[in-house]
Amino acid sequence: MKHCEEVNQTLKEKQLDNLKRTIYDTITPVQRLELLLSVARDGSKSLEMRILAVVLLRRLFTGDFEELWEKLPEEHKAAAKHQLLTAIREEKEVSLRRKACDAAAELCRNLIDEESNNTWPEILQFLFECVQSTEASLKDSALHIFSSVPGIFGNQQANHLETIKQMLLSCLSEQSEVCFSAAKAACSFLVSNDTDQQLLVYLRDLLPGIIHTITVSVDSQTDDILLKCLIDVAENIPKYLRPQLPSVLELCIKIISNKEMEDSWRQLALELVTTLSETASAMLRKQSKYIPTIIVLVLQLMCDLEDEDDWSTQDEPEDDEADTNPVAAESALDRLACGLGAQTMLPHILSNIPQLLASEDWKCRHAALMAISSCGEGCHKLMATMLNQIVENIVPFTRDPHPRVRYAACNALGQMSTDFQPNLQKKFHQTVLPSLLSVLDDTANPRVQAHAGAALVNFCEDCPKQILSPYLDSIIQKLAEVLNNKFNELINKGNKLVLEQIVTTLASVADSVEDKFIDYYDQFMPCLKVIIENAVQPELKLLRGKTIECVSLIGLAVGEYLYMHIYLYMSFYTCLPVYVYLPTFICPHLPIHIYLSTPTWKEKFMQDCGDVMSLLLASQTGQELADDDPQVSYLISAWARMCKILGPEFEQYLPMVMPPVLKAANIKPEVAVLDTDEMQSLANDTDWQFVTLGDQQNFGIKTAGLEDKATACQMLVCYARELKEGFSPYTKEVVEIMVPLLKFYFHDDCRIAAAESLPYLLDCAKIQGPEYVQNMWDFIAPSLLKAIESEPEKDIQAEVMSSLAQCIERRGKGALSQAHLQELLNIMINLLNGHFKHQEERQEQRKDEDYDDDVEENLCNADEEDVYILSKISDIIHALFGTMGIDFLPLFDQLLGHFVRLLKSDSPWSDRQWGLCIFDDLLEYAGPAAAKYNEYYVQALVASLSDKQPEVRQAAAYGAGVMAMCGQNAFTETLKGMVPLLVNIVQDTEARNVENVFAAENAISAITKICKYTQGVVDPNEVIPLWLSWLPVSEDTDEAEHVYGYFCDLFESHHAGLFGENGCNLPHLVTVIAQAFCLELFSKDSDVYNKLKTCIASLQLKAIIETKTKHIYKNMIDVQQIPAALMFGAFMFFMYNLEVQERDNKPLHCTPSDQTAVYLKRLGYSETRKHALPEKIRIEMAERLTTEEISDIHRALKHAMDYKAEISRDFGSKHSNQEAPEWHFVPFRRAAGDILEAYFYYSCYNG
Repeated sequence: MKHCEEVNQTLKEKQLDNLKRTIYDTITPVQRLELLLSVARDGSKSLEMRILAVVLLRRLFTGDFEELWEKLPEEHKAAAKHQLLTAIREEKEVSLRRKACDAAAELCRNLIDEESNNTWPEILQFLFECVQSTEASLKDSALHIFSSVPGIFGNQQANHLETIKQMLLSCLSEQSEVCFSAAKAACSFLVSNDTDQQLLVYLRDLLPGIIHTITVSVDSQTDDILLKCLIDVAENIPKYLRPQLPSVLELCIKIISNKEMEDSWRQLALELVTTLSETASAMLRKQSKYIPTIIVLVLQLMCDLEDEDDWSTQDEPEDDEADTNPVAAESALDRLACGLGAQTMLPHILSNIPQLLASEDWKCRHAALMAISSCGEGCHKLMATMLNQIVENIVPFTRDPHPRVRYAACNALGQMSTDFQPNLQKKFHQTVLPSLLSVLDDTANPRVQAHAGAALVNFCEDCPKQILSPYLDSIIQKLAEVLNNKFNELINKGNKLVLEQIVTTLASVADSVEDKFIDYYDQFMPCLKVIIENAVQPELKLLRGKTIECVSLIGLAVGEYLYMHIYLYMSFYTCLPVYVYLPTFICPHLPIHIYLSTPTWKEKFMQDCGDVMSLLLASQTGQELADDDPQVSYLISAWARMCKILGPEFEQYLPMVMPPVLKAANIKPEVAVLDTDEMQSLANDTDWQFVTLGDQQNFGIKTAGLEDKATACQMLVCYARELKEGFSPYTKEVVEIMVPLLKFYFHDDCRIAAAESLPYLLDCAKIQGPEYVQNMWDFIAPSLLKAIESEPEKDIQAEVMSSLAQCIERRGKGALSQAHLQELLNIMINLLNGHFKHQEERQEQRKDEDYDDDVEENLCNADEEDVYILSKISDIIHALFGTMGIDFLPLFDQLLGHFVRLLKSDSPWSDRQWGLCIFDDLLEYAGPAAAKYNEYYVQALVASLSDKQPEVRQAAAYGAGVMAMCGQNAFTETLKGMVPLLVNIVQDTEARNVENVFAAENAISAITKICKYTQGVVDPNEVIPLWLSWLPVSEDTDEAEHVYGYFCDLFESHHAGLFGENGCNLPHLVTVIAQAFCLELFSKDSDVYNKLKTCIASLQLKAIIETKTKHIYKNMIDVQQIPAALMFGAFMFFMYNLEVQERDNKPLHCTPSDQTAVYLKRLGYSETRKHALPEKIRIEMAERLTTEEISDIHRALKHAMDYKAEISRDFGSKHSNQEAPEWHFVPFRRAAGDILEAYFYYSCYNG
């Protein structure tokens, strides 16, 4: 009964409160001002009511100022100002006086106009009078207003600077709390003038008093606001602290080491040091004597853990609170490592780790392992050199007697798997994987067991498939065992923590191994479908969401593979001139036409896919999911994966799928301007984030739902990309969502998705007709241009620029109006000016007294950001040239000076690279008209062919190619001088190294274009044999089109230089073609692809040869891991050559290539050559092979050697048992080498 009364009373109070708010909202701002001032000044009212009146007054100035002040008569304005200042001067209640100061400060802030004129001069006079008063309360009030509005002097600040300095110095020397207000005001004023270096130097005398006052406040522990102010100084003007930096660090060490002090103070001191490590790392590194002490203190804070008996058995563990010492210390160690660098931090960290790991206290061992986890990102390079030692020290602790230490060990292995991928996976899989799998048996400690599964996710995410494959049976067996046990445990006990994680781990494994998961598909899919169907209780929402994710990832891995697999075999086998069987691992000895009419894995998955889609639709349509339901984001992502799997078939589901996606994409964040008290009331609400705009003004945003919004936007990109015209009905609504999101600064991923979506949406809209697309583009273009100009983040700015370039290419000529073109040119000019300015600033920073190697690394990182923007400028120029051609030249001339500056010999190599790319586009699209610009770029282009930087050589080689292809013989003499330089690039001993291969292939392509498109530059008959030896071209697929297109032209014309004497080059030619197919260099509808098919088909073999090759193929069919079609093709040509040889009775002088020789030598064969591949390449190739793969190669070659013996016997029977001469087997050896070479190319590119 009593409870009911309390509830009723509460309801009545809420109703009354709502009524009051409704009445208040009906009063005009002018009436509110008068009433609030009256209540605030009425001493007969309660203090609580008067304070509320002043708080509402400040909010009135914040939210309704323009409406209020414009309508207020001048005499009322003057009265309001006077009453506020009088209230501050006369009020004795401290809390009320402070609130009045806040209101006055807000009013003053609004009365400073755009020219920085303070239109309320009386408040300045009031400040001076208060500061000169003998009353501490008035001084405190003046300083409080000044700290809230440090720009209160407006454009007259310089005239009052000496007065400000003396005022602050005087107040800092006070013994009362005035000195605290003075320190806060001083910090606020300094931070507000962070770009005025002269002012900061002039006010350097304030620093000792500030530090002394903060030290006093720490000793008294009355208010931590001054420590927070010092953090603001460290964040915005860290070098201002240089003279007192030792004192600052000693103060921080004193606070952190004081275990009697409140944790919040200790963490603030740690935050101060951490902030300095990020904003003034070089300055802090010079104070090296303090670093070891700071690291020890951080590690001690990480040991400050509580004993919780049920910690490891909790099924719904609470997240570690961010305000605990261990969590704060882990974060600080991570940031310190990133800020100060490995050379400064890692030796001191590692010197403490052994002692902690050897401790009997589990908290110390836990701290040591978490420290290793925390410093991996910042100490990456140095730790990478000692991975072996680190991993060996971590792994044993997966068997530690204490569960939280085992948890920490899993955490360390998981984090390092991410930080050091893929090297850790390659080098330590034999140690790490078994250790993590063993922790999955820790059923008594589900929280540890689940974390082992999470670590396994990290390990698998970036693990090469060939590394993971040998362990797949063990991993799957363990996951199946845990999944079954925990599924039963869920039913019997309701425990779900481990099951949620194992489902995620299973999804990660499937995503990593892709097609290899097919064998385990039936083992898991039924159980996963049962979970989706039955886990409908509210407490199982997360489990159900993760299971949805798992099923969709399995479908994506298996479904896409099956589509691809059928396509590859269809496309490849149809280009062979003989009847072919599919490899046995699909279906032994089943002809292709029979196989394709038989139920496939794809159809099997499609049945499950239909079931899953029905379950997902039931989830979505059965009842409306709450905005914060964890299933929402999983469902949205799952739909996108299903879209990738089903392709156009997914269109039928769009009416059910789109509403929740559009709803999530339309989420509007809740924002508010809050005072300090309001912010503190929300301090523990993790859904809110705050940005401080002033001492009493904080901007808050409710972040709940923003991740779902970003996910939904990314899924809309997926639908538009995958469904194309099928997504057309939704383009208008989606564009209206996406374009405003270009300015959605609350979440980066939303802006990225918005930019990325626009080109795809234009594609989708084409079916609606030109007028519809034009209207859409007219809506997009202005916002896209403004977004480039206003975007604060460089990486996102680059994405917006990329989007614009793609949109221009899709819209074609006339995409931009003249006004928009000029606007775009102005934007690019500003970006280029900024690029050069930033370079000059970085050069100045290299002269700074704090400059060191770590600073240089940071400067290089900043330079990379600028270069990325430069690359996008190049993309836009490419798009404009591509759509406008020579009509773009007058606009290009406006930018010419900037582009020429990029090519200067003393410019950074990245500038020269992108400068060349821009002039390459000029050559490609302007053709002979580019000749008038020769004086600006040709000399640099030729010189760049010998540049030490491969990226520059690549750009120059590409330029040589387009000069030949598009120049119409206008550059003959220039090209003659380029040819030797191009040959040097290709024939360099390290040309095929990873860093050089693109430059080499562009040089090969340039020679190709010179041979094909020019006259009088080279003699093709002399060049082609050498050119053929350079093939294949496999990395740069764009240039491969030109190279293989020319190859087909020569093949079709039976060019003698290509085929060689008596066709001796045929085995090599078929390998070149086979590699092109195997590497999927060309789409099946491309001209080059079809030409290559024609080349193969043109080689007609006689029936006897077909019979022999079939016999060979049947003997080799059990070699499942090797693409049999490639071996088959190679042996076909071997037999063809034998027949030609026997017919003409002439030996074929074929010798193994360098690569073939190296492969044979590595596998134990005696064939050798003088020149072999560089050791680095051989090691890289060797690392790609598993023991099983090497065994397969041996078996394939054994088949080949057996057939060689058969040839020998046949020769003996025909020639009176004479031994076959060695030259008889030369074509055989070449064919065997080609088999091996083809396998290596296949292996390297298909995992």
